[in-house]
Amino acid sequence: MRVLGIETSCDETAVAIVEAPAGNGPVGRILANVVYSQLTEHRRFGGVVPEIAARAHLERLDGLVMDALAEAGLGLADLDGIAATGGPGLIGGVLVGVMTAKALAFAHDKPFLAINHLEGHALSVRLTEDVAFPYLLLLASGGHCQLLTVRGPGDFTRLGTTIDDAAGECFDKTAKLLGLGFPGGPAVERAAVGGDPQRFALPRPMWRKPGCDFSFSGLKTAVRQTIEKLPPDDPGAIADLCASFQRTVGDVLADRCANALALAPSPTLVVAGGVAANVYLRGRLETLAASHGARLVAPPIKLCTDNGAMIAWAGIERLRLGLTDALDFRPRPRWPLDPALDPAAAGMAVRV
Repeated sequence: MRVLGIETSCDETAVAIVEAPAGNGPVGRILANVVYSQLTEHRRFGGVVPEIAARAHLERLDGLVMDALAEAGLGLADLDGIAATGGPGLIGGVLVGVMTAKALAFAHDKPFLAINHLEGHALSVRLTEDVAFPYLLLLASGGHCQLLTVRGPGDFTRLGTTIDDAAGECFDKTAKLLGLGFPGGPAVERAAVGGDPQRFALPRPMWRKPGCDFSFSGLKTAVRQTIEKLPPDDPGAIADLCASFQRTVGDVLADRCANALALAPSPTLVVAGGVAANVYLRGRLETLAASHGARLVAPPIKLCTDNGAMIAWAGIERLRLGLTDALDFRPRPRWPLDPALDPAAAGMAVRV
């Protein structure tokens, strides 16, 4: 089974082709994975501009589809389905990807699969690792921070979410305040190398409180206030602050995951999303998982950020269950993973 996946929910224009093994087991093979990064277009603004992102997707997507097919040595006739991110995300970009996928599916008589972007992240670990359902998932990115139980495609229970800002957005804001550039996550991680993680005492929102929810707005405010007081003649202050900030985020994530493991015990803790690319945070979560008798599993770093391979793999997981989407599917700027939190999502896919 081979599926082409299109990802255009934010500032990465990505196309991939993934092949599934015989049977229904995890672990697939990436035949092509091409990405056009829009960092150059957005860097001078210090963040993603939706209109610019949508136009870049429109200009690049057709060529990337052709590049992916050439890289895989396949034609559209060799595919079993066309998948695209149907939401959540910046709606202009999502529209570009969905309309392209619908056109390809219609013209070549292939099943169309509208994929929840968060489900792409949630299932991406099964593309490269033998991870059985169910598992506990920490999904942390620039726009999302959630803890969920994953029982299969479309079968999620949310245990907690952020009540204000996401962890990745907090990284981006910290980097912007320090003038480290965009994207902020990798910039802060680089700046933290060699820094003293104990120098600055930053607040840990929700730490040691019941439940699995997150909060990061107070931490952002504290970082801004700390930056305003940094001595101008201290060359090590930025590294120390980044290291302290990173440690604080690690404290919060580990604390919330500990509550989730107590609430919904699982032999596997999966971390996915852009924040999962942070090596320090992976180490903190690996230690936390081991203390609860679980193992930590994360996708390869190249599959943590937005990519077409995770969308193609989610398409394969759904296609195996006979789930496809009609060509009148409407892209969604918001789309919760937990069906109980989104009654409108019921019945959006049909079995064939």
